[in-house]
Formats: sequence, C-alpha cells, structure tokens
Amino acid sequence: MGQNNIAIIGGGPSGLMAAEVLSERGHAVTVYDSMPTVARKFLLAGKSGLNITHSEDYAAFAERFGSAASRLRAALDAFTPEDVRQWAAALGTETFVGSSGRVFPKAMKASPLLRAWLKSLEGRGVKILTRHRWTGFQGKELVFDTPDRQKRINADAALLALGGASYPRLGSDAAWIPWLDEKGVAVAGLEPANCGFDVDWSETFRERFAGAALKAVTATSEAGTIPGEFVISGSGIEGSLVYAHTSVLRDRLLRGERAELLIDLAPARTVEKLARDLGRFGSKTSFSNRLRKGAGLEGVKTALLRELSPDAARMPPPQLAALIKALPIPLERPRPIAEAISSAGGVAWDAIDDDYMLRALPGTFVTGEMIDWEAPTGGYLLTACFATGRAAARGIDRWLSQSA
Repeated sequence: MGQNNIAIIGGGPSGLMAAEVLSERGHAVTVYDSMPTVARKFLLAGKSGLNITHSEDYAAFAERFGSAASRLRAALDAFTPEDVRQWAAALGTETFVGSSGRVFPKAMKASPLLRAWLKSLEGRGVKILTRHRWTGFQGKELVFDTPDRQKRINADAALLALGGASYPRLGSDAAWIPWLDEKGVAVAGLEPANCGFDVDWSETFRERFAGAALKAVTATSEAGTIPGEFVISGSGIEGSLVYAHTSVLRDRLLRGERAELLIDLAPARTVEKLARDLGRFGSKTSFSNRLRKGAGLEGVKTALLRELSPDAARMPPPQLAALIKALPIPLERPRPIAEAISSAGGVAWDAIDDDYMLRALPGTFVTGEMIDWEAPTGGYLLTACFATGRAAARGIDRWLSQSA
C-alpha cells in the first residue's frame, strides 16, 4: 500500500490511538495539537489513579452509552475492555481490577503509560507538532496558527480528534463548531456531562459541610438506583455517584422540569426496620441521638436531613423512616461545562458514515468526544475514545485504498 500523508488534529487518546493504527498500516502520520504537550486531559485524569477501563460483563459495558450505544457497538466490539488491558500491557503497563470493578494501571498513574506510548509512536515515524492550533479550512487546506507563522497543510486525509468542551484550559474548547457549521456539518449543542449540580444550601450548612463525603448511600433517579458516595460542595453536590445520574437530571432541568436526586441514607435497613428502631426512643431523646441510635446516622448525614427537611425532628417514626430512605435533594442547575469531566452533544451521528467520515466533507473524519455520545465515569469514556480512534483510523485506511 502506498504511503499517504494523514493529518490528525488533536493529541488526546482518540487521536493518538488513530495515529498508532495508521502508522502500523504504513501511512505517514502527523499529529497536530494546540497545547505545548499532548494528552493533557489524559494526564490530569491519571493524577488520582488512571481509570483505563471497566471489568464488568461486556454486554452490560456496551450498553453504558445510552442512545449512542448501537452506533458505538462496532467500534467497541473491535477494541473491548480486555483489548485495552492487553494494549496497555504491551506498552509495559500492567493493570488490576479495583473493588469497584474499575481497571487501573498498577502504577496508578497515566504518565508511564503515556511516555511508553509516545516512544512507540515515535518509533513508527509518527510526527507530533505541538502549539499548532487549527483555525479551520482554506479551501481544501487545513490552516494552523503556530508561534512562528500561519501554516496551511494539504493532507490526503484528515482526522479531527478535538474533544468536547470540558476542561478548555487543557485544549478542549469546542472552537471547531463554527468551522464545521460553515461546511454544513450538523452539531448537537454541547452540554456538561459527568458534572456536579448546584443546590441552594443554607450558609451555615455550606460553611460547615462543604467537602464532606456521604458514604454508603444509594442515589435514585430515572437512571436507576445506584450505590456509592458523593461529596457536598460549596455550590451543591458532586462525585461519581452524582455523575451516574447526570444525563437524566441535566435533561430534566434543560426541559424546565423539576429535578431531584433521591438519597437513601441507610440502604442496609428496610423502612419497616428503621421505623421500629426509631420508635424505641421517646420525646426525651434528642433528635441527634434518635438518628444515631435508631438509624445509625450522624455527622453530615444527620445535617443533610436537617438541611433538607427542617420538620424532620417532629415526624412520627414511619414518616421519618420513609424520609431517610428517600431524601430528595432539589437541584438548581448543572455546574458549568468547563468544570465537567466530559461533555454531551457534538457532531451528530447522522453527519457521519459508518467509517466515521463526515458526509459533507469526504476525506475528513471525526473521533472521540467531539461526536454526540456520553458515558458515565468508570473507564467507559476512555475506552470509547480509544475504540473510536481505532475505528476512524480503519475508516481512513479503507477510504484511501478505495480512492487510490
């Protein structure tokens, strides 16, 4: 197969994975990134332990992508969570399954894996040009601003791997939307995903409990009932348990509807047992002691109950037990997209063919988070970015073969 010049715009996981596949197939690949170094969001994710994928049953894993699951399935089938682990191992990064089922590198960092990956890409001849900010099209040319001058690049094929709009300081700022819009590419509006929500806390509660974690609880919404933990923030609530419900709660708020997250503060006890246990204590027992002795609640859990239901102390045991089992937290709004772990929306699936090529721009492909899909945290996001990068690379290879 003859060598083609391929431009990959964006040096995150999707772009780098596409560069790996295309260079393996003999193409000349250049990765352009606007930042001084590549994969900055990948490195940030790895600071607290890089969650590279998830070990749950693959059939369940593949359904974690909501309405986009059917479109992503072929890409995921070709690069499953087990394939992710084998790929990392080939780069010298052994992984393990945590108690939550999430998969982490044994080193618990992203930097060793990234260093080995970049070294491997360099060995395959992949060029990486940083501080090259893509500013759109000039005819068929790709235009970049660099510290020295403006550059115009002619490529045989281009892959856009520019991310969404979360963490814009790391390079994903969605500046690409108007350039694709000009070309007639449909883009669904970007919204925060895997984000916290604002809650109208009292000043006293905020000052005392911001940063406190609620552990061993369950949270319920239209997304289902999910166990875990979350954190009280100065503005509201955040954390992995909240992120699991982001999609349905955000969409309710966007429709102008009421949105609340129901919290079970004592998931190990039934409402009947709680009512019996709480009923053992009379009016002479303080409310705090009733909750501690009868329900096992104290600290931030007790404070949250008081904050959200000031009349709780006067409730009869059956009513109080029901409240403990389903305490509603009323949500005001999602946190800004710049704070979100990821974003929903992006290039519409109808604008992309099965090879990830833009129908309106033959020879230009898209991958990763800039496409309209979302997933919870837990390794799903990163795995799908890897998988779509590989799928788009295979699409580029096929298109170039057919065009030769």
